Amino acid sequence: MLPSAYQIPATIALVLGGALACFAGYRLFKLVLAIYGFIFGAMIASSMMGVSNTAGMLIAALVGGLAGAAVLVLAYFVGIALVGAGLGALVVHLVWQTIRTGDPPVVAVIVFAVLGAIGAMLLQRYVIVVATAFGGAWTLITGTLVMVGDRRIARAVSAGDVWILYPTSGFAGRPWVPIVWVLLGAIGTAVQLGVTARRE
Repeated sequence: MLPSAYQIPATIALVLGGALACFAGYRLFKLVLAIYGFIFGAMIASSMMGVSNTAGMLIAALVGGLAGAAVLVLAYFVGIALVGAGLGALVVHLVWQTIRTGDPPVVAVIVFAVLGAIGAMLLQRYVIVVATAFGGAWTLITGTLVMVGDRRIARAVSAGDVWILYPTSGFAGRPWVPIVWVLLGAIGTAVQLGVTARRE
């Protein structure tokens, strides 16, 4: 990720972007996609540069972030379909593991992935609301953990690890994080459905 000197501005961006996605993701969906595309693009591009090359990391983060934002904004319908397909495949795996062992048949996974993609396109509003609420909640929690001084992240910074922003780093040793995530995501969903994403 970025050099440690830029950790606080990046953390503030994570917290603000997460809050925006969690509570107003549907209304500002293209902006939220641009924010997340920028974050992912910056993560991937800056990780390809040497840790000691600060200027290179910043330039790579900026270029990669802009590219990531453009890709997600231009392909957001594809993104919604992919979310639905992923949910369909997840449902097949969960149901199959409750009745049998091993992986489900490939045909079943494909059929449910297609049905999930179609369902997501038909129910775009709800898919966007839930996805942005829970994605924003996780980003908000991650940014907050960094801001209050997560020890694992501090160790990663001091070790020169460029992969500081790891999306599941908050789970280890913190059983309360998934609970807070679900509660915050549910609150964000309720706020969006009741206020920010309500139909006129």
